[in-house]
Amino acid sequence: MKYAAPKRIALLAATMLVASAAPALAQEAAKGDPAQGTGPLPPNVAPDPTPICTDRPSKATTTCTVPAGAVQIETDLVNWTRETSDGVRTDTVLFTNPTLKYGVGRHTDVEVNFVPYESVRMRMDDGSVTTDRGIGDLYLRAKQKLTVDKSKTQVALVGFVKAPTAGSTRGNGHWEGGAVVPVNIPLPFDFTLTTSPELDISADQSMGNGNHVELANLINLAHPVGKKATVYAELWTKESFEPRMNTQQYSADFAAAYQITKTLQLDASAYIGLNRETPGLQLYTGISTRF
Repeated sequence: MKYAAPKRIALLAATMLVASAAPALAQEAAKGDPAQGTGPLPPNVAPDPTPICTDRPSKATTTCTVPAGAVQIETDLVNWTRETSDGVRTDTVLFTNPTLKYGVGRHTDVEVNFVPYESVRMRMDDGSVTTDRGIGDLYLRAKQKLTVDKSKTQVALVGFVKAPTAGSTRGNGHWEGGAVVPVNIPLPFDFTLTTSPELDISADQSMGNGNHVELANLINLAHPVGKKATVYAELWTKESFEPRMNTQQYSADFAAAYQITKTLQLDASAYIGLNRETPGLQLYTGISTRF
């Protein structure tokens, strides 16, 4: 079955980005700290910033957005993946992987993700080695939180499009896109459950210029450790419905994050593949900051 052409995907995502960039909602004036009996803050005193909220370090997407007018950077420092298939061992290293976010509304942000340099090293079963280096693909995203702040369960919608800026070894040379619906649910004992159903329109690998659907989802549990650290554990799955090449991927993922300040976070993660179609191991560490 054929699906929307890549140009239509790009047009749809661009429309979402333009709509998201509408004038930001007016923010309420600072009210001080009611617990201390204070009124509005003086003009020369900035309000205490809210803690940074990121889509790192697990695969889960959160429902939070960057505050209106703020800029946030979330990036890998080093990201290494090893995959073995049909006797070929592939090691992929990303030298940073920044996502730049900008808040365009109280519950809306736009995001750009781009790998400035990556290395793909393939070792064949006969011992020969090939290496490809260069830039990665470009991703444009828009996130809209759908629930009010006081709601216990939070829901958002993320739309994205991928521009094929990587070479043939590092990418597939096709426009692709999709949507994610992250859901954050608070649980007893300070646990948080996150699920992120995702639908992608991806290019066929075996049938020329066709497209197919891919579905992904996960179950993520997060728990704070002390006042500044959080640990995560999740199970992730993805199924491709490409004709003649239907595949399923599964992984068990573990991650931790530590907030040095309210607007600066360090993190690390490990993804472990649970079947042959999934990369056997992915390790990375990263940093996020807002200003």
